Amino acid sequence: MMPPKPPSRPKKVSLWQYSKLFRQDILSAQPARLYRAWMAEFRTPFFRSYMLNQPDLVKTVLKDRPDDFPKSSRVSEGLRPLLGNSVFLTNGEAWKRQRRIIDPAFEGGRIRNIFPAMWQASEAAVARLEPQVGTEVEIEAITSHATADVIFRTLFSIPIENKVAARVFSRFRDYQRSQPLLNIAAFIPLPRWMPRFFKRDTKETAAEIRALIRQLTTDRMAEIEAGTAPDDLATKMMTTIDPQTGERFSTEEMVDQVAVFFLAGHETSASALAWTLYLMALYPDWQDKVAEEAAALENAEFSVISKLELSRNIFREALRLYPPVPMLVREATCPEQFRDRDIQKGSQLVVSPWHLHRHERLWENPDGFDPMRWQTENGKKCQREAYIPFSTGARVCPGAGFAMVEGPLILSMLLRHFRFERIEGRDPVPVAHLTVRSDKGIWLKAVRRT
Repeated sequence: MMPPKPPSRPKKVSLWQYSKLFRQDILSAQPARLYRAWMAEFRTPFFRSYMLNQPDLVKTVLKDRPDDFPKSSRVSEGLRPLLGNSVFLTNGEAWKRQRRIIDPAFEGGRIRNIFPAMWQASEAAVARLEPQVGTEVEIEAITSHATADVIFRTLFSIPIENKVAARVFSRFRDYQRSQPLLNIAAFIPLPRWMPRFFKRDTKETAAEIRALIRQLTTDRMAEIEAGTAPDDLATKMMTTIDPQTGERFSTEEMVDQVAVFFLAGHETSASALAWTLYLMALYPDWQDKVAEEAAALENAEFSVISKLELSRNIFREALRLYPPVPMLVREATCPEQFRDRDIQKGSQLVVSPWHLHRHERLWENPDGFDPMRWQTENGKKCQREAYIPFSTGARVCPGAGFAMVEGPLILSMLLRHFRFERIEGRDPVPVAHLTVRSDKGIWLKAVRRT
């Protein structure tokens, strides 16, 4: 089986073409030269955008000086109706306070404690797929359901079948298709004074999701006060005191954080798992090796994760080829000079995992699927310098460790029971909604493994 063809890469894209393509498919809008360039400039009448692919520049912006390059407010405008003032959107002291409260919930020991909930969600995913054996299955729907179940079980100790949880999942599915992750203002020249317009149903859906989450957090607050709350992630975050201010999250602040955890912990993991299963269908030999390795899944003990080395490498490779968040946008707060270019204050700096992970001057066989690359010198070097599926530096996703347990576990559990086969003529085309998804879904045939 030949490697999947890389996405369409036009030689040149005008600003007009870029604006036309942006909302419907930001990936096909990327010209081929960006996969070789160390830096690229996008000029508009109102501001400049610069894409950074050179590893030391990426390190400067994301790791060495994150306070000088905060998240761009132009991007946050597109997600604020759902995420409010969550940790995904804030900057400065507000963001630091939020991370001080959130990070303890995702320490290594906590992941060990919630592992049984991940295991139960994985088994439930197998049970839900069982009736569809022998049919063509839309894999994104399967992985979305599974990862949403993980989030609700680990956050609130309730399965996806819970009435409120099921409603959140249903409405989020509608929201996912209506709102792109990168607001058009990240690249297209809209001045700050110009209002941003949202579809009416997008705002209404966001409001309904937040109301449902508010119900869950209010109920949990009452359980905490009564001393009957389960020891899960929500309880941990709602009872953690900021060591500097002595404050806890209010109920409304928790609504913001739960909304972003549902986005980051459900939506991104669902995207990564769906693309991983598609790659497994393209490469059945690798799929069979994962199934053999998955024989280690005898019980819900955290130690089994150490035995899923191949599954982890395959999931890591899928994250390289199809990073759920394709672009990170930062803003220069002071004049800079990168590669002899003068960067004005207010310029947008784009760090793109989509380009960085496939960069022709960094990776060997950049468009190929090679789970063993992580054992090579090139793979190890690139993993340190050019691999950022969870961002990097101070703003690295607090749930990165969570995802690297959840993803390989669900993948192994599914491949232990089923084999997934490619459907001729239905290969998916990656587009960006809230995350990198397929234009028409990812359709595979599910077969029971004997």
